[in-house]
Parts: sequence; structure tokens; C-alpha cells
Amino acid sequence: MYVRDAKNREEVWLLDHIEAMGLDETAFRSRDYVVAVDEESGEKAGFGRIRVHKPEDSDDVCELTSIGVLENWRGQGVGAHVVERLVEYAGDEGFDTVYALTGEGAYLAQFGFQRVSESDLPAVLQDRLEDKREGSDPDAVPLSIDVDEFRMPERFREAFKRAPDGREDARDEESPEDFGIDPDSATYKYDTGR
Repeated sequence: MYVRDAKNREEVWLLDHIEAMGLDETAFRSRDYVVAVDEESGEKAGFGRIRVHKPEDSDDVCELTSIGVLENWRGQGVGAHVVERLVEYAGDEGFDTVYALTGEGAYLAQFGFQRVSESDLPAVLQDRLEDKREGSDPDAVPLSIDVDEFRMPERFREAFKRAPDGREDARDEESPEDFGIDPDSATYKYDTGR
């Protein structure tokens, strides 16, 4: 199992799973996402993104958002490694603090995220929090972490290492859906009708 940058061809896959999980797809750009992939089967297990807000009147702000793990991969450390990679990328881009606006605060607290007062949020995130509560996540609360304070509990590392074990339904090849093709309605240039 590993986490890598999303590829352009995964845009449809990402959008389908974001919609199915009821996650935030505001300002969607596939290049902002990372994807967790099983090394052996190539099956995608989870995803997430960093969204950089660039207000005109203040410093840029980094937010983690749209983090999801496919149901049959939950409890195997996939989400933890997606979050780790996103925080790492935020640090690489020069951010000292990363924010998250989510109803899953207890999950992120395991890594060192702490609740932030709404009045202490950058203005751009105050507006974003209100929009999130009205839309995709009515229970959203603001959290933040200093990049260098992120900690990965060992149990998540171990679960991630063992993730492929016991997975009988993993696919060995990519499906037409991975490329945004509906196999029931697609026609092909050299289709002979057979």
C-alpha cells in the first residue's frame, strides 16, 4: 500500500467517490488530491486533498478536505496515511499550520489536530466553515495542527503495512470505469458489433 499524487485520468473516479461519500467537491482539481493504492492489485483505497486559499488581504491558508476511504478499506490505516501525506505536502509548500473543517474531529485529534475557536480562524476559513455547515458537513468544526507536530500512531503504520492481507475482492487490472468509460453504453472506433 502506498499514497501517491492523483492522476488526471482519475478525475471521474474521484468525483464519483466524493459524491457517493457526500464529501466536499468545491473548487475540485484532481491535481490537488492524493490517492492510496494497493501495490499488488492496483486497487484504489482512499484519497484526500489540500486546498490552498489565497485571500487578497492576508497570507495563504492551507486546508485539508475531502478525505475519504472506500468502505472495504476502512480500519486499515489508509486514511491516516492520506492525512500524513497531505500534511507533508503542506509543509513542503511552506505552510506551518494546516486547518481542517470537519465533523470527524476525533479522528484527526489522533494525529495532533486541535480544536480552534471560530473567531481565531483566518477570515477565508470562517466563510468556508459556514458554507460547509450549510452544505456537505453540518457538524463541521475547525481544527488545526502545526506541520511539525503531526504524529502517526504506530497502530496505523502496522495496519497500513498489513492492508492487502485478507483482501479477496481486490482487482488485478483497471476497469473501464477507472478511465471514465461506461462499458454498457460506450462505442468504440473499431467496434464490429460482436
